[in-house]
Parts: sequence; structure tokens; C-alpha cells
Amino acid sequence: MATHGGGPRPCHLLILLAAAALYSASSPAGAFYLPGVAPRDFQKDDELQVKVNKLSSIKTQLPYDYYFLDYCKPVAIKNSAENLGEVLRGDRIENSVYNFKMRRDESCKVVCRRHLSQEAAKNFKEKIDDEYRVNMILDNLPVVVPRQTREGSQTPSFDHGYRVGYKLKDDKYYINNHLSFKVLYHEDQTSPDARIVGFHVIPSSIKHEYGAWDDTNPTVQTCNANIKITPGSHTPQEVAPDAYVVFSYDVTFESSDIIWASRWDVYLLSSDSQIHWFSIVNSLMIVLFLSGMVAMIMMRTLYKDIANYNQLDNQDEAQEETGWKLVHGDVFRPPVHSGLLCVYVGTGVQFFGMTLVTMMFALLGFLSPANRGGLMTAMVLLWVFMGVLAGYTSSRLYKMFKGNEWKKITLKTAFMFPGIIFSVFFFLNALIWGEKSSGAVPFGTMFALFLLWFGISVPLVFVGSFLGFKQPAIEDPVKTNKIPRQIPEQAWYLQPAFAILAGGILPFGAVFIELFFILTSIWLNQFYYIFGFLFIVFVILIVTCAEITIVLCYFQLCSEDYHWWWRAYLTAGSSALYLFAYAIFYFFNKLEITKLVSGILYFGYMLIISYAFFVLTGTIGFYACFWFVRKIYASVKID
Repeated sequence: MATHGGGPRPCHLLILLAAAALYSASSPAGAFYLPGVAPRDFQKDDELQVKVNKLSSIKTQLPYDYYFLDYCKPVAIKNSAENLGEVLRGDRIENSVYNFKMRRDESCKVVCRRHLSQEAAKNFKEKIDDEYRVNMILDNLPVVVPRQTREGSQTPSFDHGYRVGYKLKDDKYYINNHLSFKVLYHEDQTSPDARIVGFHVIPSSIKHEYGAWDDTNPTVQTCNANIKITPGSHTPQEVAPDAYVVFSYDVTFESSDIIWASRWDVYLLSSDSQIHWFSIVNSLMIVLFLSGMVAMIMMRTLYKDIANYNQLDNQDEAQEETGWKLVHGDVFRPPVHSGLLCVYVGTGVQFFGMTLVTMMFALLGFLSPANRGGLMTAMVLLWVFMGVLAGYTSSRLYKMFKGNEWKKITLKTAFMFPGIIFSVFFFLNALIWGEKSSGAVPFGTMFALFLLWFGISVPLVFVGSFLGFKQPAIEDPVKTNKIPRQIPEQAWYLQPAFAILAGGILPFGAVFIELFFILTSIWLNQFYYIFGFLFIVFVILIVTCAEITIVLCYFQLCSEDYHWWWRAYLTAGSSALYLFAYAIFYFFNKLEITKLVSGILYFGYMLIISYAFFVLTGTIGFYACFWFVRKIYASVKID
């Protein structure tokens, strides 16, 4: 987690949680915004340092370091403290030449002059073509560019970062070399202190006029207190080899009614709350429909079946019965590739635990965008520590299947899913590194990830597996026959492929609207902070996966097909296929990616997300079906 100046580290989450509770209990309302993030007070003429972040583009999805382009550089470039999440996201927080004095306006201050080499001009043109934006930070607030307010709209809207430059119809490129900053501050009525609550910029392109250049005291005719520079007010500065570009800025300070606790609202405010509510209502309709079906099965059909079955006088009458009761001697027969199923279920529990705890932290405010990289860091660390659940679950299930090679299953649990994910990630990182992007994970961070995996996650999986295998085996409610029963020919709609694909539609339908906003935040450089909506949708997803699996499992058993183990997992897990199909639709309809490398990155990362979604939903469906089957067969009398 990153705050101003680096801030608290992810390993301090629990300490911060306790401190936040104490602080908020003892502080007046409005005095506290985020756990672990304290406000900074500034007096007049206090120094304000603007930090520069990455260059980003929604067209390429490849971030670059700010100084990759030939901008003005300070005497010594210093990196701010970074956490694991910032590095993985390609964030590089560095100092800049833009330094202000609190509440002291400056008019057209010259920063430096740069002579563009052939390569520098080429880089600027490429970044302008790809619509790159410059990201800056002041007091932990990202810079925004005010948009033109739509007619009838009362809510102001902003773009994150300003564009490097623009290209006109004459095929010439122009650089935004003058920045008009506006810093909003909120005054404390009881003291001379003030807090920064807004950081806006309006970029302009201007060809500065000057005589003999003096680096120590430059005199520029187009830059003085009497001249107001606005977009289009002067001749723009063209990007060309051997051109001289003078960079300048002005800054104004403006008092604001926005309090410090609400200063992130302009970044996090969702104008689509009605759509989110529609999504939730739509999902609840699906849940109610499925709940009705499950209730009908459980309360009417099953109750009647069990009552009739238990009233039969002899086994001959039982043999005349048809349906799910006839397969009681085979329903708990271990499936083919039972070890692999144990590995996937264990991994799914690990992923479920990580997701649930991450959302808890997000709801408490720890993973706000104000804590740069906090979400990514928390997910990686929680995944590592949840390895103990993966080992415990897989070994318990494996022992129920009467397996005795628990060490082999443990190794597969520790290495299979992370190994597949890491292989794809390593390939994608090599592509990013080849593009010289700052998004490439450096060797040191890669080593840290290996250390977390091999040094913490793997031992924890073994600890969990050892504890799980020491527990007594889960007893089946009915005995399994020695000779497998023959399965009758199934109707077309009960064939595995059709049933599995049909089962994934409803879980995906419950989340696809929220999925649109998540993809937008990832690929269109937007902030996502509606974790309240997301948590509701997550609960709905759990219920939907459980209910659709139970319904289809019941129909399968009624047709005397007892191979339900893998079918239960794949029924809910197939929703990942629809997620990936939607990602393809989103790519062609919402994104403007044209580069091959960027396209490979998109589909590579969406493949990772879809695979993780498969493991999560499949495990939910499996355990719902496992509980259901044990429940119904424990309710009948078997001689």
C-alpha cells in the first residue's frame, strides 16, 4: 500500500486496521478518510513537490517511465518507495522539476529548454500517435484534466492525466509544453493550515519566443505575467528533429469547500450507479428463480421421494423404484482422476479465501486507489498465506477417496495452478520487456515473487496438507457397491457437454454487467472503487453457482448417472468460458488496440483471469453439490 511518501506497507495491514478503529473512534467526524492514510497540513509558502508517474495509453496498454521521453529532468532523479503492487502495475513514482509554494500563484515560469534529437522527436511522435497521457501526483492526488461539462449535467467530470501532445490534419505533431496547474485547497478556520483537495491541469502547446538563451536566467518574450496562455491562444510548438522546445508552467491556488475526507470523490464518483443497481436486481431475479427451483426440489420432490422410499416394506419394492435412489451404491464411488480433482478443489478454496479477505479489506477502505498498488499487493500476499487452506482441503478430500500418496497431491497443489499462471505471466513480461516498457517486472521483483512462492506458499501448503491428512477420513453416508452399476442411455439434454455449457450461463449472467465496469477500470485507465456493489454481486455469484449446480446434479442423478464429481465442478466452472468470450467481445467493441504485442497482452491477462474464475466458480459448485448429495443420501434408509 502506498500513501504520500511511500506510506504504510502491506505487512502492516492488521496493525493499521486496529489503529484505524481506535483513531476513528476517538476522532471527530470528517477527520479521517482511509485507514492508515493521514492528512497533511500545509502553511503558506510551504514547498509542494509534484511527482511524476508513468506514461499510459489505453491504445497500447504499455506503460512507460515519464523520463522515457525527453522532458525536463531534475539534477538527481529519485524514486519514491514502491510496494510490490506498484511494480506489478508499472508505476514509477519519481521527483520532477515542478515545485510550488503553497498558496503562492506563479505566472508562466520557464522550466528548461530541450533540444530534440532525431530519436527524441521520434519517441514523442510515437507516443502522440498512441495517445499517451502523462500522470503526475501532488500530495497523493493524481492530476486530472477537466472535461467540458455536458449540457444539463451538474457533475463535473475529469480525464486522468494530460495528453503528451496532438496531431493535426497537416500531419504535423505538436507537444503540450505549457501546463496550467490549479491546486484546490481547503482552509482550516481555526489555524493557518490548509489541506490540498484537488490537482487540475490544462495543457497547452506554445512556440515560445526568446532571444539569446541563458540557462540560469532565461528571458522568454511569450512568457510573462501579462500573457495568459490557453489552448490555441498561441502558435503551437511542433515536434521535429533539431527543434528547441521550451517547457513552462503556471500555477494558481483556489480555496475550495471540498473537505479533505471527500477529495477523492471526483476520482471515485460513479455516474452509473443506476446501472449497478439494475445489475444487482437482474442478478437477484436469477437467484430467486433458481432458489424457487431448489426449494421445489428439496421441499416437494425430494421430501416426497424420501418419504415414499423409507415407507417401502422390502428391498424388492425398492428395486422397482427409479431415479436417484437406485444409484446409492455408486454415487460415492471415487471419480476418474480423483487426485487432479482434489488439486483443483484445494486451489479453488485458496482462491476463494483470497477473494473473500481481499473484499473485506476493500470494504474497510484499505484498498482505495489512494493506496497505490495496495489491491495487487494484498491479493498476492493473501494468495500466499491461503496456501494452508489449499493443502488442508486437497488432502482431506484425497483421504476421503482413500488415496495414500498425499505428498504427491500436495506438490501438485503447490505448483500446478501457480506454475501455469507464472508461465503465462513470464511470457507476457518478456514481451513487455522487449518493448522497453516500465510495466516489465524487474529481476529483483521476479526474485521476490519466487521467494514468496517457494519460501512461504509451498511450505504452508505442506503444513495444511499434513494437518488435513491427519484428520479422520470423511465417512460416506451409504456404502459403495463393489461392481459399478451400468448407466442407462441419457437424453440429449442430459449429455455432459450440453449440461456443463448450459450450467455456466446463469452464473455469468449474474455478473456480466459488473464485469463490464471491472474491465473498463483495468483497460481504460479508470478507478474502480464500488466494492459494496462488487461484494453483493460476489455473494450472488456464490448462490447462483451453488443453486444451478444442485439443480443440474439432481436431474443427473434422477437419470441414474452417478458420475457427478467432475460434472459438478465443470458445470459452475464453465462460466469462465463465457467470461473469456465476453472479453473477446469487449476487445473488438470497446478497445482501440492495434499493436500485436498489446493484443497478446490483453488476451494473455484475460486468459489468466478466466482460468482463475474457472477455479473459483468450479469449487463453489463442487462443494454445493457435495453437500447436497451427502444430505439426500443420508436421509434415506438403506438396508
